[in-house]
Amino acid sequence: MPEIKRIAVNTGGGDAPGLNAVIRAVVLSATRLGWEVLGIKRGYDGLLDPSQVRPLTEEDVRGITAMGGTILGTTNKGNPFEYPMKQPDGSVKAVDRSAEVVSNFKKLGLDALVAIGGDGSLRIAKRFNDLGVPVVGVPKTIDNDLQSTVVTFGFDTAVGIATDALDKLHSTAESHRRVMVVEVMGRYAGWIALNAGVSSTSDVILIPEIPFDIEKVCEKIRDREARGREFSIVVVAEGAVPKGGSMSTVGAKEVGREVRLGGICAAVAAEIEKRTGKETRSLVLGHLQRGGGPTTFDRLIALRFGAAAVRAIQEGQFGGMVALNPPTVTLVPLAEAVAKMKQVPLDCDTIKTARSLGVCLGD
Repeated sequence: MPEIKRIAVNTGGGDAPGLNAVIRAVVLSATRLGWEVLGIKRGYDGLLDPSQVRPLTEEDVRGITAMGGTILGTTNKGNPFEYPMKQPDGSVKAVDRSAEVVSNFKKLGLDALVAIGGDGSLRIAKRFNDLGVPVVGVPKTIDNDLQSTVVTFGFDTAVGIATDALDKLHSTAESHRRVMVVEVMGRYAGWIALNAGVSSTSDVILIPEIPFDIEKVCEKIRDREARGREFSIVVVAEGAVPKGGSMSTVGAKEVGREVRLGGICAAVAAEIEKRTGKETRSLVLGHLQRGGGPTTFDRLIALRFGAAAVRAIQEGQFGGMVALNPPTVTLVPLAEAVAKMKQVPLDCDTIKTARSLGVCLGD
């Protein structure tokens, strides 16, 4: 077993409720073993500028379990292998700064890194592990799109926020006899849209896994109108795609980050109003789904993940990601965890439930 004296923890990618709970679990678990813990600010930026590294003690993590966000900060633009650097002519170029990260990791006397992140951040973590940085990954994403774990922390909170918003929209939609189209996050997976849509008794749910026919959506709305239900709630995942079309994006792709999705909500709303004559409104929940404190479920999973990551380091098990495999938390290879995105299976029980309840999925 390696002798561990000092470890680091970072949070990368989009923020998610539960990040602080993981940090707390890592610090408390490591401190009890006599280890020192350093917090790397803003993903890997702190390892490119070591002045942005801070010690983390028991006092630093007191009372943070219920807090949203991350005390270390995060970024989705800081991939050290494709780091955006401004050039003399004002353009931005991707530069490989991974060697600086590895060098500074060693200069800081670190023995291991707990990398908390989603698919993009954990792909980066795997590459650093391959370069000799001992890494244990912790799955974080509200999108729930990481395979090898039943669920990621942050997802339950995001679904709860979306469900609450959809519940509130029912009364105003019914009062004005309107169609309300609501866009939720999830990128290329429809987990948030599906779970929030079914839970809130929405009438139409559009997810990336099922390319939708807008006329099928309008048929559902007309059918409800004919039966005296003069309003409808439509949930659209940000990555939903019309048949024969493509995902809606916002602006040009920036160097060092993924393309931004957005615009599908307004497009669907405009087409519904045009085809049905129904007054239609659109609403993008956006980053509301990332904010606020985590649910009890997300707190507990986050704490379990953080403690499990420290146990993995103690046992010298690097290059893995902690994962929920009920009733236990296990360790799976990072290569396996990021090999494929976890999308909604079309034969899953929640899809079957939606169809049984008469929800339109656009097909």
